[in-house]
Amino acid sequence: MKVKIVNKSSNELPEYNTQHSAGLDLRANLTNEITLEPLERKLIPTGLFIELTVGFEAQIRPRSGLALKKGITVLNSPGTIDADYRGEIQVILVNLSSEKFVIQHGDRIAQMIVASHEVVSWDEVEFLENSSRGEGGFGHTGKN
Repeated sequence: MKVKIVNKSSNELPEYNTQHSAGLDLRANLTNEITLEPLERKLIPTGLFIELTVGFEAQIRPRSGLALKKGITVLNSPGTIDADYRGEIQVILVNLSSEKFVIQHGDRIAQMIVASHEVVSWDEVEFLENSSRGEGGFGHTGKN
């Protein structure tokens, strides 16, 4: 699938790092480094603008290495980019660690996954059919 992209950064285009990767790495587009203090959140620009085909979305997700090793994650994970959005892709990063974290221009800060989605229409009814699960949720099976 081809996706139109405008790159206003000096970074290379997002790419898959392995043959079977689902996510494309997004890089910070900064003129000055940004420091995230513990529990602080900031909007990090990428310099990228995309035009998705109707029926597709882009999801912005954390990078597992940053989350595990540094406590840095995407706050509204997954963030959603709709097909009609034409603004800059920006990532809300939060520092969940007890140490400050410095972001430099070009650092890989998140990953983006492009996926298809359905558009639903509602069929309003008076009741729903029973299922074996019923209304059970939020740990109803007793398993952790």
